[in-house]
Amino acid sequence: MVNLKIKPFNLSDADIQWVRQTIAGMSLDEKIGQLFCPIGFDKNPGYLEHVLLRHHIGGVMYRPAPSDEVQGCHRYLQEHSKIPLLISANLEAGGDGVAEDGTRVGSQMQIAATGKDAVANAYKLGKACAREGSAVGVNWPFAPVVDLDMNWRNPITNVRTYGADPDVVLNCALAYKKAMDEQNMAVSVKHFPGDGVNETDQHLQTSVNTLSIAAWDRTYGRIYQGLIDDGALTVMAGHIALPAYQKAINPDHPERPVPATLSPELLSGLLRDKLGFNGLIVTDATPMAGFTSAMSRRRAVPLSIAAGCDMFLFNVDLEEDLSYMKQGYLDGTLSDQRLDEALTRILGVKAALGLHNQDKHDIVPDPEALSVVGCVEHAEWAETAADQAVTLVKDRDNILPIDPVKTPRVLLQILGDFPSNTRVMDTFETLLIERGFALTRYVPETPEMIMQGMSVEKFITAYDLVIYLGNIENASNKTTNRINWHTMFGLGNNIPWFVGDVPTIFVSLANPYHLVDVPMIGTYINCYSNHDAMLRAAFGKLVGDSPFKGFCPIDPFCGKDYLKF
Repeated sequence: MVNLKIKPFNLSDADIQWVRQTIAGMSLDEKIGQLFCPIGFDKNPGYLEHVLLRHHIGGVMYRPAPSDEVQGCHRYLQEHSKIPLLISANLEAGGDGVAEDGTRVGSQMQIAATGKDAVANAYKLGKACAREGSAVGVNWPFAPVVDLDMNWRNPITNVRTYGADPDVVLNCALAYKKAMDEQNMAVSVKHFPGDGVNETDQHLQTSVNTLSIAAWDRTYGRIYQGLIDDGALTVMAGHIALPAYQKAINPDHPERPVPATLSPELLSGLLRDKLGFNGLIVTDATPMAGFTSAMSRRRAVPLSIAAGCDMFLFNVDLEEDLSYMKQGYLDGTLSDQRLDEALTRILGVKAALGLHNQDKHDIVPDPEALSVVGCVEHAEWAETAADQAVTLVKDRDNILPIDPVKTPRVLLQILGDFPSNTRVMDTFETLLIERGFALTRYVPETPEMIMQGMSVEKFITAYDLVIYLGNIENASNKTTNRINWHTMFGLGNNIPWFVGDVPTIFVSLANPYHLVDVPMIGTYINCYSNHDAMLRAAFGKLVGDSPFKGFCPIDPFCGKDYLKF
């Protein structure tokens, strides 16, 4: 039985009566629909009405778009929904997680890299996310990420995390949550039971947290306990197995990895019983292979709720998943008790946010509220956080600061293949030229050029300095975020063969572990983000306008002592 009077709901008798009466008045189809939070693909009213709302959905999430479009879409949905909706967004690094014109404050790892100011900056990150998210109608941010970046090879946690220190992660997450609480938004702490231990991505397979019970308790367990004790309303379950606890709670548990989203041992035994979480559990996105490959989808859809999740995130096909859920109820996979518990928690969160007491026309604010999106104050927070985060990992050859008199001719290279490359390259090129450097952009050699022969002397007499911009962004559905070189037989001026002759600097904008691929480069800098504020801050450090202030929230040497030299 769900207790709505206690943490995290803290509902009044009148609130609880609304929850109970609303559930009692629902048809079976309405009850099933409330379990779903699909992703929206169109903002046309016809789509909103006939594809989403007719299924009585409990929540929705849209990818970033111009703020006025997002707000208008959310307003239509709330005004035409019988029951108020939970509207979600990945507000991990700024308001740009829902609005294209929102503020990018910086990745969570960038915030942690500000060291003594990390908690204060995490609060400002949360405040910017909360203000800009609320302005477009979001009430359910899928953040903070409380994974620990324990494995430098992990391709998906990385700069999305606050790093590897449980104390830093917990304190920053609590500060972010405080800002969200003040804006009356329900955080969704993710990704339970914790990603970042192994080197796989749950988008591509069921990930496995291999920690022992004792190790989990003093790391992830302490983080989740701290946020639960602080009243977190919702937790996102990942497609992540935790064999130590699953076996301890159920000795007959299968040896193969079973994701938390389908594990009663982790959802009920660990999260509910041991940690005392009374709030809403939502699955991570269910089109991920970490979920879809675990078992037949027809079986997995209702089993996720039967196992202890309360809400089902995204779909392969919405109508098909709805039919799977309903059939699971009719065949007994999903019991009346579990259905009632899930609905009680879903409506309990909505009541805790006061959505039931608002006129449906007032849930999403007026267009005037959009003035906070991308506002000057948030931009200033981003500039300050960037200035405090840039980290000098090493400057073995004392190249810094650079000077257009000392090294006037610069070869600028960018590594990575992302849409942001053009913006990053253009911005950094402009900064260099304005300071008086003569710039050449690296152009990949053709096979014919390489076969004609590469001249060492020609290269080292052409350039006084080489700067690499590592722009390999953190992205899902990739097995690695390592460096790939444009080279043939080891030849080509892309790979840093020339470090003994030409001063060379590596500026990592996205992945703080690139030093493992460029150990020969003696001057290495971590930035953790690639937004314009960070580019300006990094350039200012390079030319000596301001000192390096950043602190590494992880081991940039990847446990390899030779990288330090």
